[in-house]
Amino acid sequence: MELLEHIFLHTVEDSLRMLPFLFAAFLLLEGLEHYSSAWIRRTLTKIEKAGPVVGAVFGCIPQCGFSVMAANLYSGGVISVGTLLAVFLATSDEAVLILVGHPGNGTVIFSLLAAKLIIAIAAGYLADLFFARLISTKKEIEDLCHHCGCHNHHGILRPALNHTVRLFAYIFLCTLILNGVIEAVGLDSVSTFLLNGSILQPFLAALLGFIPNCAASVLLTELYLGGALSFASVIAGLCTNAGVGLIVLFKVNPDKKECVKFTGLLYACAVIAGVLLHLAGF
Repeated sequence: MELLEHIFLHTVEDSLRMLPFLFAAFLLLEGLEHYSSAWIRRTLTKIEKAGPVVGAVFGCIPQCGFSVMAANLYSGGVISVGTLLAVFLATSDEAVLILVGHPGNGTVIFSLLAAKLIIAIAAGYLADLFFARLISTKKEIEDLCHHCGCHNHHGILRPALNHTVRLFAYIFLCTLILNGVIEAVGLDSVSTFLLNGSILQPFLAALLGFIPNCAASVLLTELYLGGALSFASVIAGLCTNAGVGLIVLFKVNPDKKECVKFTGLLYACAVIAGVLLHLAGF
């Protein structure tokens, strides 16, 4: 009982410490999305050769709203497959917010965003040059709608609060489970199970990233902060973690084979990036 109480109190302490940071970050992001989403959509529809660059920059903004928007625009034939890939690879869902909630991780946040930005831009242009004809099919512009449901309420306070509560619940649950596992079997055993130090770890992390909600980014980030995942592997995992963007793509794009091909390309890019970073010593 003392061990369970220790685990629970430690989890509560860790989770509550980041709560004000999370709410402040979500409030800022909701303001950005609420007042500039129309401008972002217009920008994405007007870009041509700069698509992967612009897509990667927008994708770096936390939350999955931009991956959802990009999935809709791609399904309507507005943006290229390279731009869509850049958005998905750059998206980290809630990972940056979790790192913000742990003060002292400024260097990690910068390194993560820089790495994902470079990967997204490079992969986006390569996809447009070499894979567009193999993956993308002709599309017609149709009604581009939102599926995220984050803006069903007026204003930004309530959506920000809803996001904060939901993410806090995920963080608390994941942290509780991870703390329990670490206390029970030890961090070394967890690291061994996740192939820590192995070049195969990015393959596993990239698969974890496909979990279609913020649970994946929470799990990947907490494992990285706990030392069970390397930087190379957490990058691989977060590169496939576009939140519900992939679900929206499968829902709104009528060509399911195209969606499967894109998913394979996304996984391959994430794994290659992770393996290269691992070989480089990250």
